Amino acid sequence: MTVFATLGPAGTNHELVTRRYLAHHVLDAARIVLVGDFAEAVAALRAGTVDHIVQCAVHPETPRTLGENFRDVFAIDSFVAPGKPLAILTRSEVEAPRSIALVSPATDSYADLGRWERRCPEASIPVIVEKLLSGAYDSGLVYLDAATRHPGRFRVEEVIGAPDDVWIVYGRERLCADGILARTDGPAAALYRRPARP
Repeated sequence: MTVFATLGPAGTNHELVTRRYLAHHVLDAARIVLVGDFAEAVAALRAGTVDHIVQCAVHPETPRTLGENFRDVFAIDSFVAPGKPLAILTRSEVEAPRSIALVSPATDSYADLGRWERRCPEASIPVIVEKLLSGAYDSGLVYLDAATRHPGRFRVEEVIGAPDDVWIVYGRERLCADGILARTDGPAAALYRRPARP
């Protein structure tokens, strides 16, 4: 059974998009392991307890995952996929929010954050939602569906939407020895072959 590691806890965009990736490749027997951070995923890949890692290219740990491990952890695939729609939610009882939690720096520029005095970085969106529910923060840049999953607990300050993110798949075997590893039969290739506009 092929095992893919990606960022937990349950409910992250990493888990959602990894499930979509496995379905796309019809890897019905594959299993997903959720990790607390990508250093844990890399250690599991090296130990052979997982076969691949899926990581969003804008995740704060991506430069370290690629840069520190390039000799034995290889980018073997990439793809584009949106996650869940995002929004800025504020706890209902907070009239003038002062703190906002977000996955930083990945989502820092998704909205104007100037109205919050404190910006609080967190590792994942489900963690932010739990901390919002506990009162640790006034607002959070989180999944929009948190408002419907917790009726009456939040108000929607701003709907961000679902950006098309680039995702990287890592493995232990290098597939790009020379040149470039890219699809020549995909949508971008078809776009490049269209006649130039006058």
